[in-house]
Amino acid sequence: MVSRMPQLMEGKVALVLGVANRWSIAHAIAKAFIREGARVILTYQGDRQKNTVEELAAELKVHQVIPCDVTQDTQLDALASELKSQGAVLNAVVHSIAFANREDLSHPFVETSRAGFALAQDVSAYSLVAVARATTPLMAAPEQGGGSIMTLTYLGSTRVVENYNVMGVAKASLEASVRYLAADLGPSNIRVNAISAGAVKTTSARGIRDFSKMLEGGAKLAPLRRNTDPAEVADTAVFLASDLGRGVTGNIIYVDAGAQIMGFALTE
Repeated sequence: MVSRMPQLMEGKVALVLGVANRWSIAHAIAKAFIREGARVILTYQGDRQKNTVEELAAELKVHQVIPCDVTQDTQLDALASELKSQGAVLNAVVHSIAFANREDLSHPFVETSRAGFALAQDVSAYSLVAVARATTPLMAAPEQGGGSIMTLTYLGSTRVVENYNVMGVAKASLEASVRYLAADLGPSNIRVNAISAGAVKTTSARGIRDFSKMLEGGAKLAPLRRNTDPAEVADTAVFLASDLGRGVTGNIIYVDAGAQIMGFALTE
């Protein structure tokens, strides 16, 4: 008799925010969570995303799809109320949301507008705080394992990456928020971490000028001599959301083929 491999998230409920299309990292994470036995809930922002996310949800066989614009506190409250009315107990929340104006990515950082700076911070960093505040009351009790909140970041938070500009500053704010949230929520046995993924060919990444050169250069520089596979990021998310990651909080975990350890490349 062949024994079945245990599913790492069997019996767990996960809320995934930020699935925009099948190439997004959030989609890969949702797919991995379902593979590991989790019941997954997706959100979408506005009517423009509704059909796409619902189609993806049907393919993935997710449990539920709920509208939510993370920049609107009323919608976050409505999301929490909807889940509470259903008696949902969350074990994991994935925040995979970021945005900056295209012009603020293509122009020198010193030319960033006040409004553009505030927008990038609000959507890319503060939204994690707002999501945490809305969802932590729904998480399992400390003695029942608490919960795991995770977000996605990038190396541009700590190093200057050409054309990343205002998004790099927003990601730095996001990573600081991870540490402060981890300290606040730790007593409730809620862990907060970030995954720093290497350059991945997503739709949103195409908004960064010369992104193809980033991919090419990253593959040459990284110790593993390749770019990051979204499935690798998703498997790390499974670790953080499962009981295997129960002792990890306040951390930035790099899944980038080792790129973050490298300095200047020597060329002929």
